[in-house]
Amino acid sequence: MPTTTADGLLGARGLRSGIGWTTPAAAKARAAELVALHRADRREIVRNPHLDTDWAKAAVRAPLLLTAVQALIGPDVAVENTFLVVKWPDHTFEVPWHQDGIDARVELDPDRSVSAWLAISDATLDNGCLHAVPGSQRFGYLPFSSEAETGAERGRADEATGFTAATATALPLPAGSALLMDSQLLHRSGTNTATGARVGLNIRYVAPGGIRRRDPQSPSPDPVAGTGW
Repeated sequence: MPTTTADGLLGARGLRSGIGWTTPAAAKARAAELVALHRADRREIVRNPHLDTDWAKAAVRAPLLLTAVQALIGPDVAVENTFLVVKWPDHTFEVPWHQDGIDARVELDPDRSVSAWLAISDATLDNGCLHAVPGSQRFGYLPFSSEAETGAERGRADEATGFTAATATALPLPAGSALLMDSQLLHRSGTNTATGARVGLNIRYVAPGGIRRRDPQSPSPDPVAGTGW
């Protein structure tokens, strides 16, 4: 098992739920639009929708969400990356164990970054809600490898660490609510076995100095609050 460090920005559990980013009705209406938009091609991952769609630009700046983020990393906040994820029913699509703050492009300073997961539709046990290992951020970043199955590069936990499904906590969320996670928190999600699509938006927020680039071609962060950029 890796050496433990401090609890981090979000305390011992490394996560916080119950943050509203919009109303349940508005979120579900948006989910219906996104499902209709991507139904034909069954697209599962849309990268960085906050750069070119009005709804995502508004979502990353949602007042209650942004206030909660600023309370953790300060007034100057930028979005490093977003992923829209649509899990279609009757289709095998699992996101393996990973940590949001590290990939092939960047490594985020856990003291200057935080991850948010926004439920656009209801996220339930049946349709593939997140599962996390509370407290796993204390072990720091684990060895990283690219994960091709999901179409995104993700850090995978080494089996030798001992983190398994048995140590995870399910995190169902109602539409319109958000979950904040430490950038080093281990989490995953399973296949949607329900009848409708599950839609969510992952956001990586950073403060100035919070990014160590691995790929010099990585896009610059998109400032959403503050003047320190």
